[in-house]
Amino acid sequence: MSKAIKHRERAHALLSASAAHRWLNCTPSVRLEEQFPDTTSKYAEEGTLAHEIAELKLRKYYTEPMAQSTFTRRLNKMKKHELFQEEMLKHTDTYLEYLQSITLGMTSTPYVAVEKRLDYSAVAPEGFGTVDCLIIGGETLYVTDFKYGKGVAVSAEDNPQMKLYALGAYLEYSFLYPIKTTKLAIIQPRLDSISEYELSADDLLAWGEEIKPIAQQAFNGEGDFVPGEHCKFCRAKAKCRARADQFTALEDFKQMKPPLLSDQEVGEILERGQHIESWIKALKEYALAESLKGKEIPGWKAVEGRGSRDYVDIDKAFSHLKEKGIDDAVLYERVPLTVPKLEKELGKKQYRELLEEPGLVQKSPGKPTLAPASDKRKAVTNEVSAAEDFK
Repeated sequence: MSKAIKHRERAHALLSASAAHRWLNCTPSVRLEEQFPDTTSKYAEEGTLAHEIAELKLRKYYTEPMAQSTFTRRLNKMKKHELFQEEMLKHTDTYLEYLQSITLGMTSTPYVAVEKRLDYSAVAPEGFGTVDCLIIGGETLYVTDFKYGKGVAVSAEDNPQMKLYALGAYLEYSFLYPIKTTKLAIIQPRLDSISEYELSADDLLAWGEEIKPIAQQAFNGEGDFVPGEHCKFCRAKAKCRARADQFTALEDFKQMKPPLLSDQEVGEILERGQHIESWIKALKEYALAESLKGKEIPGWKAVEGRGSRDYVDIDKAFSHLKEKGIDDAVLYERVPLTVPKLEKELGKKQYRELLEEPGLVQKSPGKPTLAPASDKRKAVTNEVSAAEDFK
């Protein structure tokens, strides 16, 4: 099953696993979203292609032995996609190697399913989703998710999407296999991140019972709107009144008498306003889209932005300039690759051998930045202590 099919399935699963973090926190958001069209992006399509390459490799290795010529032909077809990048081959290999590290150590042949559709409607009405790969070996169920994005590392710890996949797998396979332990893993090769989490089958089932009434509320479109970080991927994020109220509540601070805010008030304002930038961005995107449709957004209009210039034919243009006596030094600039870019070109192994091990690369501590108290990083008091902690 291709990733494209997977996305179409999610469009029809109201309580999708990928949106679980949102509908578990803000139950009426699922029905509210139905008023807005589902959209995609270049990054999402890029991820879809990377998943299809990973799927082909996993099927060849685990479930569908195929001739090398067949594999090469199918892979070459994917390489012709306009969004294909050579690094996709390396990152999908990383995913496959992670799975191999699990299965090669098993004493008996494990059960492996790739792009497996799972039904978890026993806990969430009409709920289903498609997991990238699941493995059952002995008494352990492994549920893995390959994420190609490089925005933010996603944790597998108590991850509701992963736990819903695990529930679906347990409900389907527990009568065949004595599953007692579930191991969840999210692999993000572009961030060099592998997050793992383990819980017992009993704890997984208990969690399923715990979310049943919440899932039913979400399915019915009932409950209170609760804005938060989970709003990021909500289709209603621009026009949601609860989200707007979260930020307009900052007006409460106008009533305060002293000329200076207290530290307590500073903390409260930051808490309320931490997502205001992304909200304003979503509002602008919505207003622009509606303006381009011909609708009026009072006080605003769509205009043509600043254009750009480019060569009609760069080779022809540069040849013409050289004929006119313009030197190469004017046309080109030599810029050294940054360390991250050079690591990408060399590969991690060669990069470590040639640069890190001889001590030719130095690491500096990051500049102190403000984060919520829930952030797992250690608190620092000044730049000196930050440098000491880094060492």
